[in-house]
Amino acid sequence: MKPIRKWTGSAIALSFLMLTSCSREQGFKEASRGIDVAQLASYVNVLSSDNFEGRKPFTAGEDKTIGYLEEQFRKIGLEPGINGQYIQPVEMVEILSAVDQPAMVKSQAGERYFRFPDDLAVVSAKLSNLTEINNSELVFAGFGIVAPEYGWNDYKDLDVKGKTVIVLVNDPGLYTGDSTFFKGRVMTYYGRWTYKYEEAARQGAEGILIIHETKGAGYPWAVPRKGALNSNFYLVPGDNDSAQCVFQGWISGPAADSLFADTGLSVDSLRSAATRSSFRGFSLNAGISLTISNHVSYNTSHNVVGKITGTRHPRESIIYTAHWDHFGIGEPENGDSIYNGAVDNGTSLAWMLEIARAFKKLDPGPERTVIFLAPTAEEQGLLGSAWFAAHPELPVEKTLACINNDMMLPEGRMKDVMITGYGQSELDNIVAEVAREQDRYVMPDPNPQTGMFFRSDHFSFVKYGVPAVFARGNCDSREYGREWAKAREKDYIENRYHRPADNYEPEKWDLSGVAEDARLAFEVGYKLTRIGKYPGWNENSEFKNLR
Repeated sequence: MKPIRKWTGSAIALSFLMLTSCSREQGFKEASRGIDVAQLASYVNVLSSDNFEGRKPFTAGEDKTIGYLEEQFRKIGLEPGINGQYIQPVEMVEILSAVDQPAMVKSQAGERYFRFPDDLAVVSAKLSNLTEINNSELVFAGFGIVAPEYGWNDYKDLDVKGKTVIVLVNDPGLYTGDSTFFKGRVMTYYGRWTYKYEEAARQGAEGILIIHETKGAGYPWAVPRKGALNSNFYLVPGDNDSAQCVFQGWISGPAADSLFADTGLSVDSLRSAATRSSFRGFSLNAGISLTISNHVSYNTSHNVVGKITGTRHPRESIIYTAHWDHFGIGEPENGDSIYNGAVDNGTSLAWMLEIARAFKKLDPGPERTVIFLAPTAEEQGLLGSAWFAAHPELPVEKTLACINNDMMLPEGRMKDVMITGYGQSELDNIVAEVAREQDRYVMPDPNPQTGMFFRSDHFSFVKYGVPAVFARGNCDSREYGREWAKAREKDYIENRYHRPADNYEPEKWDLSGVAEDARLAFEVGYKLTRIGKYPGWNENSEFKNLR
């Protein structure tokens, strides 16, 4: 006869914990497996339909979009995410700018005329209906950067007050082949057009023109051109009217070459010269005149926010973000004028909704609060996420991380997990751990010169010191390899990005990779809800002192 085993209280407790842990792990795996390709397709099909009119803020398309997202949040079972509501108002001003006649540049060589928007893609953020620029002196200011940590000041000994500066796109490091100069091919925030606008305004410039170049910008001239034809949005209240130049925008490469030809210089020669620390800017001895008419209207757009309150640490959170907005109805191409934004950003909205559905299946729920944010006006400068970050319900200093996605290509499963902003924070290690479980590998963005880390909604939280991860399969198709994936991305950027052709095409799309990326992001977030130590910034990150 076997002796009767006596169970002590500690043994019973240990056994209970083991069973609970196993049950929790099994529940997590089932929730992850539940992320469904067909459900992803269903979300994209609705959000990118013509019925949603291109999801532009302040239009009927916005009303339909935020209504649909709120309905999905309710169906999933998410709690209202901001002050007891699913909808967060975002006060903005909308400005539609147009250059009434060709801009004129007058110099000793005579007069040159530049057309809007083919040569100049400019707007004015001034809250006035008419802005006149009369013979504003043109000054070349290199890359338009003041970066003390790099010992760099393009405005040194240069008086630009009341003048128009012309600057190069991106950082000087991109064009030297020196990985230790700035960050080499990796764009810093100094390379972003938003920074260049801000710095020109701080220097007192009347206007700023950035010379477009596809390598440095990360997109063809068609993108800023179309941007100038569309309305631009600014947050209200704020000081956008006083803290920005009178006008700002881009000049095409060919137009800039014709402008500098009168000085005996070319853009290429100036770009090469401006990468040297000894280079100093100069006046072109020419002035620009143009008249910009603005249609100004004030309105309210909306973020959509849901959450699952943490069971143990409800005041601590992680945030998933995917913007809902696109460009509405605009300039027709091939008979189509609706900018449906199926990839940008319908796929990422579907990604986030499926992650939310997976989290809601967990029992018990996540230990920290998980927030799902669909911001407005990302395409206009991350305005919705900036508003949310400045007006959160939970303290931003207790936000462990932001997990964001944008433009997830529907090209099937990928071997890689491309991390935009790779090397910035300890989140890379968590992503790599989960990627290995999926038989995948992490890699940095192969085009870091495009500055994508600064171009999507997670960056609004980075500015507050919150580590962020922007990761997706993109570069190495499991079925067709790297060159095929590169060609598919190139085809999207050149032919559909920010164009009416960005449509849902079920017969061509393969969303299995987006589903796999959703499972990865779900597991990364799940780990963050249970981790003991807040993830930090890496030592070489420019954001390490913000936390």
